[in-house]
Amino acid sequence: QVQLVESGGGLVQPGGSLRLSCAASGSIFSINTMGWYRQAPGKERELVAVVTSGGNTYYGDSVKGRFTISRDNAKNTVYLQMNSLKPEDTADYFCHTNGTYNYGKFTSWGQGTQVTVSS
Repeated sequence: QVQLVESGGGLVQPGGSLRLSCAASGSIFSINTMGWYRQAPGKERELVAVVTSGGNTYYGDSVKGRFTISRDNAKNTVYLQMNSLKPEDTADYFCHTNGTYNYGKFTSWGQGTQVTVSS
């Protein structure tokens, strides 16, 4: 299968910044969409941002103008730059991607990385 390894979460004060990374590994032929989702305690998982293979980006309304998603296709890695963080951004952040690998199509989720915004 295709595995995703996330990094970059942690504790940050309101107004601060964090950068999340997610690297995909395995016998990957191609990756389509790469994205980030988040889930706060007691809430449903929601879209944060996605980037297509063509470089088009889409953001959840609550993060527009503050977060930036990017990808490095050579490294099969997606990044999420989070600026002007707010306490309501506190959640577990999950990486997601899909594409094709040596056994066919895949869709994979990362294990999650915790982001806490608090003073």
